[in-house]
Amino acid sequence: MSGVPRMWLNAAMDHWDFGRSLAGYGSVVPGARAQVLLVHGYAEHVGRYTHLIEALVRANFSVYAFDQRGHGRSPGPRALLRLRDLTDDHLAARAWLRQHAPEVPTFAVGHSVGGLVTALSLARDPRGLRGVVLSSPALVVGQEEPAAKRAALRLLSRVAPRTPVSVVAKGILSRDPEIDRAFEADTLCYSGRVQARSAYEMMTGADALWGKLGNWTLPTLVIHGDADRLITIEGSRRFVRNIASQDRELWEAPGGYHELFNDLDSQLALDKVTGWLAARSDSAV
Repeated sequence: MSGVPRMWLNAAMDHWDFGRSLAGYGSVVPGARAQVLLVHGYAEHVGRYTHLIEALVRANFSVYAFDQRGHGRSPGPRALLRLRDLTDDHLAARAWLRQHAPEVPTFAVGHSVGGLVTALSLARDPRGLRGVVLSSPALVVGQEEPAAKRAALRLLSRVAPRTPVSVVAKGILSRDPEIDRAFEADTLCYSGRVQARSAYEMMTGADALWGKLGNWTLPTLVIHGDADRLITIEGSRRFVRNIASQDRELWEAPGGYHELFNDLDSQLALDKVTGWLAARSDSAV
């Protein structure tokens, strides 16, 4: 592992190669209580998670993360989603952790579309995980769209997947306006229109998940702002209601926007997540 420039990530992380030719990063804490696999959301990159990574490291967690394909420093068409590929990447990262550090408790943390990817990965194979944290997961997207529009989007996603179809509203990531300005200025983020395949994948991505919640027994924390205008909190409420896990919690942040780790009350979200992880990493399996 060679060093990642601190000026970019603002956290002491090294390059991590888990065999998928993606930009991976790791911060290994000697004697860590557990390790966390972190996955970012749509159109962004790991470098926007400095506060969370540093909070986890201070709490004695090793952190592994990667820019999803088509995002940040990873290869692929910019922000063009194929959830099957993203889920395969996540499964590969988890397999690497099982092989190289099987004795260390492992948790998965995913935000927004990264939360959806994390959930799809766990639904396919829950092995090797002590628990999961989903932050504003993209579980319900575009459900209000009429059937005809959904059918047209499905066709377009197949024949012209890069066609721009929608615009993400400005000023809805955080109540701190600096966060949105920083996103727009960040050359590793994607600020263009949502492309047809990405829109369709997000709209239908959770369809295969809902029927598997009866088998979801992992300890689970979901955090979501009740003022999130990008991803409705209703998906998180439905998810937590229906999973089979006896250790499940939905933490609703009053007035919180989409990016709780970058919101005005970010410390509350950081403390909630690190505390929840610590309690379960220090307990018996």
